[in-house]
Amino acid sequence: MKYTSEVFQRLSKGQFISSNSIDFETRAIYNDIEENQQEYEEYFRLIDFILSAGDGFYYFSRREARVNIENKLQSLFSWIDYLDFLKTYDTTFDAGTQFSLAQMEIRLSADLELKEKLSRLFQDKQSNRDKLEALANAMLNMGFAEQTNEAEGRYQVTSAFHYIEQIISCINIDEEVKDEIPE
Repeated sequence: MKYTSEVFQRLSKGQFISSNSIDFETRAIYNDIEENQQEYEEYFRLIDFILSAGDGFYYFSRREARVNIENKLQSLFSWIDYLDFLKTYDTTFDAGTQFSLAQMEIRLSADLELKEKLSRLFQDKQSNRDKLEALANAMLNMGFAEQTNEAEGRYQVTSAFHYIEQIISCINIDEEVKDEIPE
């Protein structure tokens, strides 16, 4: 357990530590957590953090009140649209996928459905490029992607992307009650 400070600094900000990070230090931290997972879990449990593991990534979770959970669900709504756009762009879009904003722009010019989906994202942005940059930045900020080439606008999707996919796949709206108006 030689990275307790680094793990805390990253995960306490809501970030992820992914196995397929392009950053050598992040991969070293991931490997150390993997080798000493039980010790890390016990260490962070003492300060009321729960070290959780996903498929190729680690993150912190906490026991929270129902109100906080509902607020978090509200924040997921935009990610449903982001994920819908990304999976429409490439049905195999997943951890390890490399993409560039230039490739996305080219695809937008030929795919009306994709262009329509992008138009609903980031309403405050005017151009397609600005919207794509905002999407890439959202992915970077959450740790779902890392920039591999700044000049070319190239990115690689991290294993943490599975987190948002899993969360969204858990959302299940019963067909009988989806149109019901709460009293």
